[in-house]
Amino acid sequence: MAHVTHAKTLPADLSAPLFVDAWKTRALMVGLVFSVVAAGLAFADGSVDHVLRAWLLGLMVTFGFAVGGLALLMVQYCTGGKWGLLLRRPLEAMSRTLPLVFIYWVVIALTQKRLYMWANHGIVDDGVRRGLIDSDQLEAINHAISFKAPMLNPTMFVVVGLICFAIWGFYTWRLNSMALTREADTLASTPYWIKKFENLSGPGIVVYALTMSAAAIYWVMSLDPTWYSSVYGLLFLVGQGYAVLALGIIVSISLSKAEPYSTILRQTEQHDLGKMTFAFVMLNIYLAFGQFLIIWSGNLPEEINWYLDRIRGHWGIIITLDLIFHWLIPFTMLLSRDIKRNKKRLIRVCQWMIFARAFDMFWLIEPNFKDAARNLHASWGIFEYVAVPVAMVGFWVAYFCMQLKTRPLVQVNDPHLAEILEPEHATA
Repeated sequence: MAHVTHAKTLPADLSAPLFVDAWKTRALMVGLVFSVVAAGLAFADGSVDHVLRAWLLGLMVTFGFAVGGLALLMVQYCTGGKWGLLLRRPLEAMSRTLPLVFIYWVVIALTQKRLYMWANHGIVDDGVRRGLIDSDQLEAINHAISFKAPMLNPTMFVVVGLICFAIWGFYTWRLNSMALTREADTLASTPYWIKKFENLSGPGIVVYALTMSAAAIYWVMSLDPTWYSSVYGLLFLVGQGYAVLALGIIVSISLSKAEPYSTILRQTEQHDLGKMTFAFVMLNIYLAFGQFLIIWSGNLPEEINWYLDRIRGHWGIIITLDLIFHWLIPFTMLLSRDIKRNKKRLIRVCQWMIFARAFDMFWLIEPNFKDAARNLHASWGIFEYVAVPVAMVGFWVAYFCMQLKTRPLVQVNDPHLAEILEPEHATA
């Protein structure tokens, strides 16, 4: 057995490097600039409807980072692995941005009658007057709204949202506080803490899957009350893993320009993170295509219209680009071993994945509205889908950077720390 020595040691200062403050400043500037742009576009458009639609897109992107980060944190506590030492602090910081996401959601809750047909039948009546809803569609919409009224109503929208945020808030508080307690505890054994985190995170993953599915159904799927999919929540679950891993890799590699991450980020773990991301890309392809294949082959009138709204009227261009952006490019890029081991190239792929996730969310949200279904057209409102989400993500990133600086970036009593400090070529 070869003798292995520790080639690296952690620096005394484990806090976030100073350039994280520069990230925060730039993110705030982006948020402010695009907020002004969004306001100008809303004035030119003469309506706030597109602003609210774009706000929903921004909510879903930032919600995916915050709650998806919480979920991946729980997965790491249940599975273990050296990758957790790299992503744990960024994931904790993502989860602590939940208060900002809650504020974003409050805007949707207060303005739900401008977005959801089941919350305001005036939207349906307006669609009929403008010739956007024919008699068959009107009958289907009225039946769906009436049948689903016990679930889809303004009161339940708020109640379910508050319950979900309360549950996510509890797990965020508990996991983050336990992490600090573990950091300060030098007497308790590692198995003791592993068991504590597993006991909390195991059921937490199940609770997350249920609450996140409820949120996806209420906030996005119910925009079209006539459509349903049993795999819808799972698609959002995988999509969150897709985006959170991409963001986590970007943050980890960017932090490796300085200590302490320049010491602990080895090419081996970077490669492992790239492989995990590749797995989520493949799972994303599988679920999305599986849903499409089943519904398309069934060819049922109450299901197929959802896809027709997103294929006809030039939406075929968007779905083609979505296939290329969201799946084909990440899939082909992450096949390469060299790209997964090259910091700059892996960052570029992950940045593209986050953009592609937002692009896919646009395809999911906008055709739910009758003026856009089977009718992709250029207007000032379309540009709101860029300005508003970018502004919201900018403010979210600034808040994330603030949270990232509140605690040391490395957990020194992690059982994998000694292993990750070994030289890359070490063998046993």
